[in-house]
Amino acid sequence: MSVSEYRRKPVWPYALMWSAVGLAVLVACGTWVFGVYSMSDPATSFLVGMRIDGSRVSVKAPTCPTDRVGTVEVYDSDSEKLLWRARGPRTVEGRRGSFTLWNADDFLKPGAQTQPGKLPRYLDVSVTYAGGDDGTGDVFDLRKVRAAHLTDGQYWTTGGPRTAAQIDAQFSCRTGEPAQQSH
Repeated sequence: MSVSEYRRKPVWPYALMWSAVGLAVLVACGTWVFGVYSMSDPATSFLVGMRIDGSRVSVKAPTCPTDRVGTVEVYDSDSEKLLWRARGPRTVEGRRGSFTLWNADDFLKPGAQTQPGKLPRYLDVSVTYAGGDDGTGDVFDLRKVRAAHLTDGQYWTTGGPRTAAQIDAQFSCRTGEPAQQSH
């Protein structure tokens, strides 16, 4: 084979192809890292409130005027055992996120379970909004909730005592986007 017959193929198309593949891998990794970071960013979590008055355990989940609570679930946070589940709050307050746990009269489909005589140290409360899979929730250290000095209308949150209006104000209801939390 003579030198004129042998033509060397250009290298640049391969270099360009491998550069594009490398860039695509970097973009995919960066997107994944950003997604994980933004989903675990504590600034995007919403505060849920709880108060305990004697044996009555009340919760306030954030809602917009158009939101409706669909399902409430309560778990023992340590064992992950379901303690209570109810669907379809009957009252306007319940549909707007203010309800009493284990109060069967306040729900269309209350759970059969009764409130435990001794509540676990940590309660995990999960609220799903009607018409979708969206929801919110929080884990409550009941010793902290009981020790909180709350005035009428206040709930204990991990961000300190808040009123129902302050809990709802976490949502920017006109756009559906979360508002900035103030701590």
